[in-house]
Formats: sequence, structure tokens, C-alpha cells
Amino acid sequence: MVPRFQQAIEKLKVTGVRMTPQRHAILSYLLETTAHPTADDIYKALSSRFPSMSVATVYNNLKVFIDSGLVKELNYGDASSRFDADMSNHYHALCRKCGRISDFTFPVMTEAENAAAMETGFAIEGHRLEVYGTCASCRSVQTH
Repeated sequence: MVPRFQQAIEKLKVTGVRMTPQRHAILSYLLETTAHPTADDIYKALSSRFPSMSVATVYNNLKVFIDSGLVKELNYGDASSRFDADMSNHYHALCRKCGRISDFTFPVMTEAENAAAMETGFAIEGHRLEVYGTCASCRSVQTH
């Protein structure tokens, strides 16, 4: 975690972003979790350490991280965005019952980008792949 965190801090410094204690805590939380939290999840996780922090503070810092290329905002058509600090090429499996989001890799999608670029002449900037289903935990509850 230290190298990713140090790289993130350096990136923020280069863009002139000051590292406040709250910003530090939010960034650390995002880099340590694979849960794809909402802003409210982050707020609830950190509010005991930062009683004066508001949900608006979390949102403002998330915007700074997104603008700096450190975090992705994930929208799935519901009311709340999820946030992901894993900027590697990966995809998401979403449980339709509990809302859990799990990462997976599928390297063949890079070939799809290359094919799209060649066929269309587009300069491909990225793609999104999501799969939907029921996670193992929800399936085990259904069978009992």
C-alpha cells in the first residue's frame, strides 16, 4: 500500500493539492479497500476519527481525486456512485441482491479496443465491462 499511497501523494503535490488530514484519511481508505464504497460509506467509516467532517467534505475530496486521476467514479443507474482507487484495467461483477461489486480481469478486452480502433479509426480512450449476477454469499442464503 505504501508505494501506491506515496505515488498518489506525489501526484497530488504536482497538481498543487495540499494534503489535509481528512484528505489523507479518505485517500488511505480508498487505497486500502476493494469494496467500491459510496461517499456515505467513506463518511461513516471515518466520521468517528473526524467528527467535524461532513459528507460534502468527502464528496469534495473525491472530486479532487477523480480530477487528479487517482479515483474512478462508478455509476450503475442507482442513486449513489461508487468509488474505486484501483486504476488498473479491470472490470466489475455486480450482485443484484446485495450490491456487492467484485473486481476481475479479462485481458482479451485490450484486443477488443485494438480491433475497434483499427475498424473505426477512433482513438480509443477506454471501455467498460460489467457483469451482473448473484454473489456466492447471497446464493448460499437462498439455498438454506
